[in-house]
Amino acid sequence: MQTVSPAWYSARTKPKHEHIASANLQRHLGLEVFSPRLRLEKLTKRGLVRVVEPLFPCYIFIRCVIEDRINEVQHTTGISRMVRFGDKIPQIPDGIIEELQNCFAVDDTIVVESHLTSGDEVTVATGAFAGMSAFVLKNLPAKKRVQILLDVLGRPTPVEVGRESLLNSKDTLAELAPSLASTVRQETRL
Repeated sequence: MQTVSPAWYSARTKPKHEHIASANLQRHLGLEVFSPRLRLEKLTKRGLVRVVEPLFPCYIFIRCVIEDRINEVQHTTGISRMVRFGDKIPQIPDGIIEELQNCFAVDDTIVVESHLTSGDEVTVATGAFAGMSAFVLKNLPAKKRVQILLDVLGRPTPVEVGRESLLNSKDTLAELAPSLASTVRQETRL
C-alpha cells in the first residue's frame, strides 16, 4: 500500500464564509487551514470603520491527503467546492503557501496602513466635511493631522484634519498589493 503525504489544495467557499469554513475544517476534521486576511479601514454609511477581509475572497487553502478527505471537505459547512481543472484537483506547492504564511502573523492577518502622500485623493469620512473629496497637501506627523485642499463654496481651501478622518481613494486591494509586497520584502531583509 502506498503512503501519500498531505499537500495543499484550494477550496472555494460560499460568499463571506471563509472564516466559517476554516473553523469547521479545523474543529471537525482536524485539518490545517490557511486563510490570509487583511485588516483595513473602509468608508461606509456609518463613517470610517476598521474591517477584516480575506486576501483571497471566497477561497481558503487546506492541507490534507485529498483522496482520503475529499467527501468530508466538500460537505463541510461553508465550503462550496474544491478548486478543480477538469477532473483534477491541483496541488499548491508548499513553497507558495510557506511564502504567504511568512508574510502573515500567527493569526493570519496583516494590518494595512494607509500612507498618505502629497497629491493623493482622499475622502473625508467624518465631521462637517464628511463625504467630500479632497487632495492631500502635506502630512503633519507631529500633530497626527493632514493638510488637505477642499473645494468650499467654489474656492479651494486648505484645511487641517485628523488622519483618522480621511480615507485614501486608492485603498483598493489591487492598488495596495504592490505596497504590501514591498513592506514584506523590507521586513524579511531586516
